[in-house]
Amino acid sequence: MRRRRLFQSARTPHRLGRAFVVTCTALLGGGLVILALPTELMGSAPRNQDWSSPAAQVRIVDGDTLRLGDRTLRLFGVEAPERGQFCTNEQGALYDCGTAAAAELARLVGDRGIDCRVHGRDRFGRALGVCRAGGVELNTALVTSGWALADGGSVPALVPVEAAARAAQLGLWTGGFEPPAHWRRGY
Repeated sequence: MRRRRLFQSARTPHRLGRAFVVTCTALLGGGLVILALPTELMGSAPRNQDWSSPAAQVRIVDGDTLRLGDRTLRLFGVEAPERGQFCTNEQGALYDCGTAAAAELARLVGDRGIDCRVHGRDRFGRALGVCRAGGVELNTALVTSGWALADGGSVPALVPVEAAARAAQLGLWTGGFEPPAHWRRGY
């Protein structure tokens, strides 16, 4: 009879086979669980949603961003100057055009609730949407008044609206300004 040392394990012929079966079963079960989960979990919510907010819960963050209760929404297809971005007026004097754009958005919203159609998210995770306050579409109204630029790649219909505001020298177009995207790159 052969004597076995204590530190050596006894060999079992089915050890490798059982580990293989357990691993395969776990992987297959995990795969089935993942396939069975709804697609709306973990940030992959449906791209189009309708959001509404009563007037008391609407806050103006800047010229193209709103807080609707605890949710943040950026207006889709428009780009307004940032707060703290300075432009020149028709006399060449500097003014905070970002704050002026936010004031125009606040004027458009007034004391009304907002209804928005969300069309996805931006790179910061904010919802992108087209919003209405009292029958006024805020996205188009900001471009019409000259306080926001049209993103022609997202909403081509706003390009002629921007051209009309530029021709009439409204809002930002009364003086000089740097497009918000260029201004942000400098910081």
